[in-house]
Amino acid sequence: MTQTIVHLLRHGEVHNPTGVLYGRLPGFRLSDTGKRQALTVAEHLADRDIVHVVASPLQRAQETATPIAASHRLELATDDRLIESSNVFEGKKVSVGDGALRSPANWPHLRDPFTPSWGEAYLAIAHRMLGAVHRARAAAVGHEAVCVSHQLPVWTVRRYLEGKRLWHNPSKRQCSLASLTSLVFEDEQLVGLRYTEPAGSSDPKNTGA
Repeated sequence: MTQTIVHLLRHGEVHNPTGVLYGRLPGFRLSDTGKRQALTVAEHLADRDIVHVVASPLQRAQETATPIAASHRLELATDDRLIESSNVFEGKKVSVGDGALRSPANWPHLRDPFTPSWGEAYLAIAHRMLGAVHRARAAAVGHEAVCVSHQLPVWTVRRYLEGKRLWHNPSKRQCSLASLTSLVFEDEQLVGLRYTEPAGSSDPKNTGA
């Protein structure tokens, strides 16, 4: 058996002064705290046997991945399948009791929390993320890979791999900013899953993350 580890890394904190759900919108960079988180994770992984680093095309993910790739003298790859999920509320404030969710015009988008009706289907997210995971595993056979993605995609593929239902309460996600969800494979078989927070815990309900 050949062991390979694929680390799913959620990006660091984003500069979002207006508090919108930024989703796939361009131009959302890491905050100063997010940059420190990225460096902390890079230091945490410095002694690991990482031979492949890949990230979502969004700026915050690329910036989180860059110090890890640099510390291992690797070229940073991009995989579109690691991107944030699509959401009809992008660019709007969606806090409960505030913003877009108070408008009756938006309520039809909330009719089905199980698919969900406001964005990309959970099953579609799980399938594309699984494809990205296995591409990274194949690129790092016998070693370790890092895939930088976003909270919902990471949490969705984790639930899929654990055989749990994909619809869930967002406030219960175990996926803090700059956290690592590490998948351990023997050949192509998943044999273990570990969760760590090298940059500390953060509010899982962080807007737009």
